[in-house]
Amino acid sequence: MQITVEIPDEIAERLNQVWGSLSRRLLETVVADAYRCGEISTAEVGQILQLPSRLETHAFLKRMGVYLNYDEAELEQDLQTLKKFRAQ
Repeated sequence: MQITVEIPDEIAERLNQVWGSLSRRLLETVVADAYRCGEISTAEVGQILQLPSRLETHAFLKRMGVYLNYDEAELEQDLQTLKKFRAQ
């Protein structure tokens, strides 16, 4: 999907100078907010932004000031995995 945003040229040029690609910055902002609201997953963040790894996705979210959606069930699963590896 392609979305058009109207911004006065002089402001868009100034923002492009500060941020680099204004369109990329807008995409990143929308994606970070969608993740923050629980509308998309970590994997979808990486897919939309074409990030090469989960670590890159986590780094992106950290840069954007977004905490990972990590609940108690995921913590328990990680603890069980850790116990399994320690037992080996």
